[in-house]
Amino acid sequence: MNLHKILKIVAALLGLAGIIFLVMIISKGDDAIKAAALDGDSAIIDPMAYVTYIIFALTLVFVLFFVVKNLFTHTGSLKNTLIGVGAFAAVLIIAYIFSSGDDASKYLYNGAPATEGEAHMVGAGLIAFYILIVGAAAAMALAGIKKITK
Repeated sequence: MNLHKILKIVAALLGLAGIIFLVMIISKGDDAIKAAALDGDSAIIDPMAYVTYIIFALTLVFVLFFVVKNLFTHTGSLKNTLIGVGAFAAVLIIAYIFSSGDDASKYLYNGAPATEGEAHMVGAGLIAFYILIVGAAAAMALAGIKKITK
């Protein structure tokens, strides 16, 4: 049996499990699920979550496998990929350097103040987001200008 047939069988089984668990969730009703959740019981939802985790893990494994396989079979694109990864890492490092966790105590989550490390990471994420947004806008503007001037 080849890999394609095995993957089709696995996909069909996961799809069937997902449909069965969805029907079970729908048949319980919203009120029963909410009441169980208030008691800390998530047994109604757990099987569907596990199917989701399995599908996510399989997707991640296959994407990573084929990305790495294509990088090494098409070595011409390896240089561009490494430049992109390096640029992204540089953006993250720059964002981390410019962020601070000084105002951590004013942010609350469920009544508990954020730690300095949490505030520092959130700040770095926001700064990285801003840098990437500006970079994407500049790239689109340059591409538009190039297209107009041709």
